[in-house]
Amino acid sequence: MAVGAAAARVRYAATMAVSSPCRAVILAMGSELTCGETRDTNSGDIAADLSRMGVRVVRMAQLPDDLDAVAESFRWAIETSDLVVSTGGLGPTPDDLTREALAQALGETPTVDPALERWLLALFERRGMRMPATNRKQAWLIPSAEALPNRHGTAPGWWVERDGQVLVALPGPPREARPMWLEDVLPRLQERGLGAEVAVRTLRLTGIGESHVAEALGERLLRAENPIVATYARHDAVDVRITARPATDADGGGSRSAAELLDETQHIVEAALREYVFARDDETWPDVLGQRLDRRRVATWERGTGGALAALLGNARWFTLGEVDGRPSGRDEPREDLATIAGRMRERSGAEVGVAVDAWADGHDTGVCVAIDLDGVLVTDARTAFLDGEQGRHRAALAACALLWQALGTTVGRAAGS
Repeated sequence: MAVGAAAARVRYAATMAVSSPCRAVILAMGSELTCGETRDTNSGDIAADLSRMGVRVVRMAQLPDDLDAVAESFRWAIETSDLVVSTGGLGPTPDDLTREALAQALGETPTVDPALERWLLALFERRGMRMPATNRKQAWLIPSAEALPNRHGTAPGWWVERDGQVLVALPGPPREARPMWLEDVLPRLQERGLGAEVAVRTLRLTGIGESHVAEALGERLLRAENPIVATYARHDAVDVRITARPATDADGGGSRSAAELLDETQHIVEAALREYVFARDDETWPDVLGQRLDRRRVATWERGTGGALAALLGNARWFTLGEVDGRPSGRDEPREDLATIAGRMRERSGAEVGVAVDAWADGHDTGVCVAIDLDGVLVTDARTAFLDGEQGRHRAALAACALLWQALGTTVGRAAGS
């Protein structure tokens, strides 16, 4: 496939203006996306890659197979961003409209590229098949476009440079889009200056809701452009993500590295939320509990949770035994009985820590009682977990993890002070 000659690459490199920091828009084409028949995984993967390079993704959109709607979205993206990446709509059928829409948005006319046409014909000849006439549109190019090779399908991508902007059109199937993005697009963007030093830290919180986190941090911090501080309500925690890029003299305040800005902002966030921070970055509950357990082992008993605690702890090396009681919850049983169960689990398994959890429906929420026998020291707690059903059962397991984490932190503090 004769695409992207060396001379053309040199010319594009000379005129390329995209560099970090920059703004990007990601568009996913296809009525199968907008009606829910297919999930768009391409956009999330591309956004993650760009974010790691210091690019700000200002919009991600899914569009139906409608020429006017797609062309208008391209026009908006061109006016508001430095980099536009689209996926889908490069097939041979009439409802594949990305080429037509992009050409319309740029005011250019597509024509059949002879090299691309020969490549397509050769693909069908190798299969012993006649190429349908509709496939000729996959050989289209506009004057400002260069074809991107597709090693996994019949839909070449487009690389367009105009007025200092870059527009990239990728095929829709992830098995075609992902290799083209990683092998042909990202390297070219990096060669042309896209990518900057970016420092990222995620603080994971327990025992506090997202709205209270936002209240504690304040609007000024959450609206700052560098570093960017954002909150996310996850399934197992509330995350605070801090993303910093270098500050130059032109930004005001002198030149500072991304790491310096990150450390400064992290200190501010932790000062406001220190008691709730249980993990950082990719750490999970098994990770942080394992650190505090310090080779101690844990056995659990649970009722009314559907085994959510054992599922959460998974294959942690320190998790020795998990017992699930399928009987109805004993919500009216005294808390001392639950403590007895925790002690029995610890002794029966030979572990140093026993955890017992009881959960029950409490209106639209879930009541939770937890007892922990930690080296013979009893810790108990009762609370209400938000929501009922499966989510409530999962939150009951998280409540047990949080109490164990707190109890272990208390014993670690005592040991350090003794």
